[in-house]
Amino acid sequence: MPLTGSAEQPAAEAPESAAELPMTAAGTGATPDHPDDPPRYAPEWLRLREPADAAARAHDLLDPLRVRLADRQGRTAHDGLVVHDLGCGTGSMGRWLAPLLDGAQHWVLHDRDPYLLHFAAVGTPRSAADGSRVTVETRRGDLARLTPDALTGAGLVTASALLDVLTAREVDALAAACAAAGCPALLTLSVAGRVELTPEHPLDTEITLAFNDHQRRSGLLGPDAVSTAAEAFAAHGATVRTRSAPWRLGPDEAALAGQWLRGWVAAAVEQRPELREPAARYVEERLAACAAGELRVVVHHTDLLALCRPKGAAS
Repeated sequence: MPLTGSAEQPAAEAPESAAELPMTAAGTGATPDHPDDPPRYAPEWLRLREPADAAARAHDLLDPLRVRLADRQGRTAHDGLVVHDLGCGTGSMGRWLAPLLDGAQHWVLHDRDPYLLHFAAVGTPRSAADGSRVTVETRRGDLARLTPDALTGAGLVTASALLDVLTAREVDALAAACAAAGCPALLTLSVAGRVELTPEHPLDTEITLAFNDHQRRSGLLGPDAVSTAAEAFAAHGATVRTRSAPWRLGPDEAALAGQWLRGWVAAAVEQRPELREPAARYVEERLAACAAGELRVVVHHTDLLALCRPKGAAS
């Protein structure tokens, strides 16, 4: 995640999040403009999932976070809480969290995609819960590496749907950087590897297992992300709390459920090509049930709050 050495562009005052599914298999139309450019999450997918993300996030982690923030760690010349949002996508985390916290805030939005950073900058709320001012800047950079001083001055680190697309080494680097900054981290909506579909289908379990294997490809953590992150933060002296944060998709979320289903099955088939023919019939049946309002889906996620020791606190 080198957040240092990355191009930084100040954004308009004001205040969506990186995708849950792999960019190559999410069914989101994520494509690079140039072969050397990073794949791009489609803003349409991020907008589609934003209400479900907001409804799923664990609100009961906010009270212990507010207690930690009450001493106003992370004040700078911006005269407010400095929040670094990693892999911000189109800024959904800021739109959810900034209006739930009191006090002036300065959000530093990190993403490798300048297209998404533009949406994030213009969509950030302009005021906090108590009416205090919220400002924003964007930083373009690769979140695959994180330098120890990247979060200097941070009062809070946030991310949404990010941990599961990191490696164990990258998660440890994140935990070390938060510990060095003495700031808490609120890391939401990591996939938990469990999906419930009603009515059930004989292929549900097989598709789930293949998808989970796909999430773990090339050393990525996938559904093991939260347990790995909890261990890493604890090793760096943090107090860690986790909470369930499931998507609950019914007839009112049919568009999201259909898009998620296509990407979920596509990833499973990419991992296990022998599933292609039965999976094609499976998707057809499931999409028909979704269109008829008969499909219910619970996609399990986990939120994590790591309360790192404030700088200068006794160990």
